[in-house]
Amino acid sequence: MISPDHSLIYDSDVRRSAVRGSLYDLYRYRALVRLLVARDLTVRYKRSLLGVTWTVLNPLLTSLVMWVVFSHLFHSKIPGNVPFLVYLLAGNLVATYFQQGITMTSASLTSSASLLTKVYVPPAVFAFSAACGGAINLLFGLVPLFIFQLWLGTGIAWTAIALPVLLLFMLAMIAGVGLSLSTFAILYDDVLQLVAVLLMLAMYLSAVFYPISIVPAQFRQLFYLNPLYSYVNVFRFLVYGGPRPSWLSFVIIVATGVVGLSVGLAIFTRRWPKVAVLL
Repeated sequence: MISPDHSLIYDSDVRRSAVRGSLYDLYRYRALVRLLVARDLTVRYKRSLLGVTWTVLNPLLTSLVMWVVFSHLFHSKIPGNVPFLVYLLAGNLVATYFQQGITMTSASLTSSASLLTKVYVPPAVFAFSAACGGAINLLFGLVPLFIFQLWLGTGIAWTAIALPVLLLFMLAMIAGVGLSLSTFAILYDDVLQLVAVLLMLAMYLSAVFYPISIVPAQFRQLFYLNPLYSYVNVFRFLVYGGPRPSWLSFVIIVATGVVGLSVGLAIFTRRWPKVAVLL
């Protein structure tokens, strides 16, 4: 079979691994991924006066509300004497990307059904563009976070240079989870509703707006097993030099990124031909 650009010839009898084949397709269609990310960022705020500025304002305003509500409760218990607003905004940025990223990637196929049924586009492109769009929102959110860190005297840790590595693993994990869920969302509308509930539970089990020291010891294992908790902890450590996370947090981040993407692509590749006809 000759590819659309007539540059490659495919043999349908040759099997490619799910991960390698999908990653190759993403590389070939990287221009489309960039286009979809730009479209999502502009169309989402098309009728807004502030436009893409909301990508910064959303986590900032949410953090300010939480700061007003919880600052008197947890301010004195935050480890390392970090200003509560910095602690809160750092955790909220990661949690927001986690929630929005998985939500958008899970719904990426159903929301792009009209295009998928008309022209040939690797369906995984839509999920990856959704995950990348959320990552860009997080990068925009770093601006007010760094401003508050400098203003409140926390400073920016030199370890912040490693943020792209953390973000890459998180993007891979979100894309993998979203890809696997997206095929089930085509079959059952309930999947997206259930995902929203599970994401809310994950946020509350990640110590975003309170220190884990207030959690009874017998329940802390639930936090340690929550991938979002590890991402939040490592993110705080990198941006302002928070408490050094345990080695388990770094293992969880690498494992969820690599295994999450690999398993997600494998599930997606296997199920996509069966659910594509339902779009």
